Amino acid sequence: MTAVVTGGSRGIGRAIVERLSRDGADVVFTYAAREEAAADVVRVVRENGGNARAVRCDLREPDAPERLMEAALTHLGGLDILVNNAATVVRPAPLAETELEVFDSVMAVNTRSVFLTMRYAARQMRDGGRIVNISTVNTVRPVPGIGPYAASKGAIEQLTAVAARELGPRGITVNTVSPGATDTDMLRGANPPEALEAVAGATPLGHLGEPSDVAAVVAFLASPDGRWITGQNLRATGGLA
Repeated sequence: MTAVVTGGSRGIGRAIVERLSRDGADVVFTYAAREEAAADVVRVVRENGGNARAVRCDLREPDAPERLMEAALTHLGGLDILVNNAATVVRPAPLAETELEVFDSVMAVNTRSVFLTMRYAARQMRDGGRIVNISTVNTVRPVPGIGPYAASKGAIEQLTAVAARELGPRGITVNTVSPGATDTDMLRGANPPEALEAVAGATPLGHLGEPSDVAAVVAFLASPDGRWITGQNLRATGGLA
């Protein structure tokens, strides 16, 4: 079993890499800049008997997603699982104050790269494969200031729905997982403690999610047990949405 995970050096992406590796997958994952963090993921995976390889990749570059997929396929020998987790966020700003360059950058990483990796997988993935795209609770719980981010994630939810119908005859499932408030460095860096306490209090299960909680949902969809689920958006939010 082989897998490609974008954005796998920290947070939810790291948890996905480690979980898929524990479940027996050989994983190629990308990172944007944090080489030490990526190396640590590889070390932990190998110490636990798994196999992972880190590839530095700037998904803002138009040809980067396909170069990544070609390199991963050469290394892995075939593709069974694709998880599109990499995403970029920017400083919240009203639409009226959002520069076009910001919109283009967010869409390049969060949407265009997903389209390109999915297109490659549609051509090269083995029958019976799995594609999982990571979205966000903010497509159903919008908040001011995140227009480009929410739009980019809404777009991949629609790509998921279409691809599920196109690839179903080959036994390939395509799903979205939409995390809620998940305890990562990114979340804590973007929100004051009181905001995190408030969202935890508004969550029926009473606390923030952990990256491993989201990884468990991804692993289920990527496993044989997920064979009858496709075209869905599973909201891993602890009941927040």
